[in-house]
Amino acid sequence: MGNNPSLTEKQKMLLGQIYFPSDKTLQQERATAKKRCQRFNQHDIDDRKGARKILQELFGYKVSAWIEPSFYCDYGYNIKLGRNFYANHGLVILDAAPVTFGDNVMCAPGVLISTATHPLDPVERQKGLETARPITIGNNVWIGMGANILDGVTIGDNAVIAAGAVVTKDVAAHTLVGGVPAKLIRHI
Repeated sequence: MGNNPSLTEKQKMLLGQIYFPSDKTLQQERATAKKRCQRFNQHDIDDRKGARKILQELFGYKVSAWIEPSFYCDYGYNIKLGRNFYANHGLVILDAAPVTFGDNVMCAPGVLISTATHPLDPVERQKGLETARPITIGNNVWIGMGANILDGVTIGDNAVIAAGAVVTKDVAAHTLVGGVPAKLIRHI
């Protein structure tokens, strides 16, 4: 893939190049994020202000959104939440690349969003290599229960992802998609 050998593994990851997720710096960053997720998930449910402070530490900016515990991510700093974001229980975001949410996005329980993927070639995969591609989710999107959004996908404004869908390709604005893999059900 023409990786520049002078780049760190983190720089390669952020540039969408093949990288080693086992790199010590990346392992430490994931451990820090997982500790913050653990603190958030175990935080007093009556103290939303304190919980938002933990999310602010995790994401690196002030959070006006709400995520129901349990929530898990890899790094946190690659997640950008729009205004009025809401996620129900069990959201998982594997954010080796940026994951950007527009305003008024809702995630039902058990949603998985993954920017990371591994090589198809078994020899490359056995080396522990990984790549990551950004995911962008527009405004007013509803992601149904148990849906999976895979690397490199863009979801247009006002789209609805049906429960259980596996989204492998871009989703047009004002559409309902569902199935495995997700396909257009109708325009909305």
